Amino acid sequence: MISHWSHENQQRANELLERYPEKRSAAMPLLYIAAHEHGYVNDDAMREVAELTGLSSAQVQAVASFYTMYKRAPVGQYLVSVCTSISCYLRGADAVLSAIEDETGVLDGETTPDGMVSVEHVECAGACGGAPALTVNWELVEGLEPDKARELIRWLREAKPRVVLGDEMQMLFGGQESFDWGPKELEGAIAPLPAFNPYGTAKAEER
Repeated sequence: MISHWSHENQQRANELLERYPEKRSAAMPLLYIAAHEHGYVNDDAMREVAELTGLSSAQVQAVASFYTMYKRAPVGQYLVSVCTSISCYLRGADAVLSAIEDETGVLDGETTPDGMVSVEHVECAGACGGAPALTVNWELVEGLEPDKARELIRWLREAKPRVVLGDEMQMLFGGQESFDWGPKELEGAIAPLPAFNPYGTAKAEER
């Protein structure tokens, strides 16, 4: 086990490795835990995952560089990802992205100087029926208009939510939804990583 990881992340890695008959199959979830430990998937993180799985560093790098959800450079506290696939584009995603760039003062692919917000465009958030859509730390907001996108950025800066919940953002800033979201969301993201308990990146709402 990686001795300098936090005790919690060591335990999470052990539990994940026990689920896979072949350790190499755990590479992808372990990359998220390594990203949680380091803040992003840096060279150390890839070497550590290689050590845990028996893969070579080059093999782990091939995985981490292929999937865009593994961030290879530091990102802000809030990762704002605007979908620009065809459905969102036709419903005004470019205007939403422009509004966010203007409100944050940074362009697509950049992070604000205070390290709070990173802005990017992504291909398909899986919410075509609620276009245009975006995510904040992978928590979804649908039917977003440019003025509401600006309000969302201001809210992130002022409220500084410790836990980012899609339900809350949808209620405050969203519009048309692609489907009935169902029961109230009890946990959200605490980092610019998918909110998932085995990664240690999900937590109940704090108020």
